[in-house]
Amino acid sequence: MRVLLIKTSSMGDVIHTLPALTDAKAAIPGLQVDWVVEEGFADLARRHPAVNQVFPCALRRWRKHPFKARRSGEWGAFKSALQATQYDAVIDAQGLIKSAFITRLARGPKFGLDKYSAREGLSARVLDHPQAVAKGQHAILRVRQLFAQSLGYALPAGAPDAGLPREHVPASLSQPATLVFCHGTTWGTKHYPEVFWQQLVGLACAEGHRVYLPWGNDDEKARADRLAADFASAEVLPKMDLDALTDKLLSWDAFVAVDTGLAHLAAAAGMPGIALYGPTDPVLTGVLGARAQSLAADFPCAPCVQEKCTYRGELGKGVMPPCFSTLKPEFVWRELKRLSP
Repeated sequence: MRVLLIKTSSMGDVIHTLPALTDAKAAIPGLQVDWVVEEGFADLARRHPAVNQVFPCALRRWRKHPFKARRSGEWGAFKSALQATQYDAVIDAQGLIKSAFITRLARGPKFGLDKYSAREGLSARVLDHPQAVAKGQHAILRVRQLFAQSLGYALPAGAPDAGLPREHVPASLSQPATLVFCHGTTWGTKHYPEVFWQQLVGLACAEGHRVYLPWGNDDEKARADRLAADFASAEVLPKMDLDALTDKLLSWDAFVAVDTGLAHLAAAAGMPGIALYGPTDPVLTGVLGARAQSLAADFPCAPCVQEKCTYRGELGKGVMPPCFSTLKPEFVWRELKRLSP
């Protein structure tokens, strides 16, 4: 069976899709999946054993410079590659206008979220077989349900399996271990306070562990440098692409992260770890893994799901964003050690 998957971005959304591929591969002998994904996540998509071919796209770049995309031949080559195969099923797992635009071009019966289930209901207009998948569930479960309904198999009862090969067995934190602290994210409100990160680095290094600090832009690099400055066992990583960073991630022992794609990747790979949630809702997008846990701020307005903090009360005074005042470093460290005794 040949299936075309449309799930272009973001990193967390791509990772949330991997368990559905594992389900489908187990249920359908000989399944081959081709995947349309943003070019920055192509190497990650290729890691799943169900994936036969990846079609990297650059919708963000193409939309900014449409004439350049046509003149360069990029758009034409992408469209030709997409339409070269008649698929048994085309699945739009994103439910957005941009994913519907690509889905419309593909050849084969089209499945996806119906107008009541999709984030952008108009995306369902291009579908031949719209599927009802209840909102309010975790994103991983929603994609697993969409695949099961679209391809006609029963949803497995077990825990989600991202299918990422991992040879390294994480060491216990009762002995010196390698930790990664994923401190970078997008919204300002999702950032764990830097002073808390400093305390966490100190707690880890004091117990003999080595802490690695990745970064993706100049601001994150500067923060990583500050966090590592006072600790010989803390190391700022060099600039890495996602593929190289994934290889590193699969060789470390545990993680602490904010709400970011790297947290989902680490959890999906079976790494013990903690993801910290202030303004966002772990019920919908928390990390899922055999040894990973989401810690949610216990605060009156959390989760607010806002990019800017509007809280003006006295609770958490001196901490920004104040909701993270309920997730002190000592508590986070205890929870991490509990997950990796």
